[in-house]
Amino acid sequence: MINDYIRELLEENKKQNLISRQATEEEIREHVEDSEYLRNVIDLKGLRILDIGSGQGFPAIPLAISEPGSNFVLVESDLKKSMFLKDLVLKLGLKNAEVIRARIEELGKNSDFRGCFDMVTCRAVAELPVILEWGIPVLRVNGLLAAWKGIRAGEAIEKSQRALEILGGEVIQVADYEIGGKKRFIVVVKKVKESPPQYPRRGGLAKKRPL
Repeated sequence: MINDYIRELLEENKKQNLISRQATEEEIREHVEDSEYLRNVIDLKGLRILDIGSGQGFPAIPLAISEPGSNFVLVESDLKKSMFLKDLVLKLGLKNAEVIRARIEELGKNSDFRGCFDMVTCRAVAELPVILEWGIPVLRVNGLLAAWKGIRAGEAIEKSQRALEILGGEVIQVADYEIGGKKRFIVVVKKVKESPPQYPRRGGLAKKRPL
């Protein structure tokens, strides 16, 4: 299934810029490996997981393939990308993955999503304070958020202290590892109390005025 996914991604990348036009199969396999590394950090079995800004399918598609007993909701606001993901889920026969075209800020206010997930994942989408505002409100208390970060992960955490305090989050782990000779980090945040009802703020505000 991973090979089928990579083939579909390379083909679709010719039509829309999902990843770098010059991306090789080897580079895509590194993205897959990076996505799947979360399984070394957290036991995902049986969890209900929401992925923010799923785009080309990382990390949700590789994780959904490797964790058939978990349920994944892929949130993507871009029309073309969401259509690609919906088509991909059908072609791969992924019964445990659902694609929703929406802004995460809207879902965070929706009672069908707010406080309903065991885990939130987000890879290469936004700065950490922004991810926290988007992701923590949809978690249940004691749920976990995993954010993939680069070599400045420590700096990102420092900048997120206010957001963590306001939203009810606490950094419980920073996993560091190497793939393809590059240092990588996954920041794991636990939701320790309910988030105030005004968060997430309406579309775009989290990015314009981060907490």
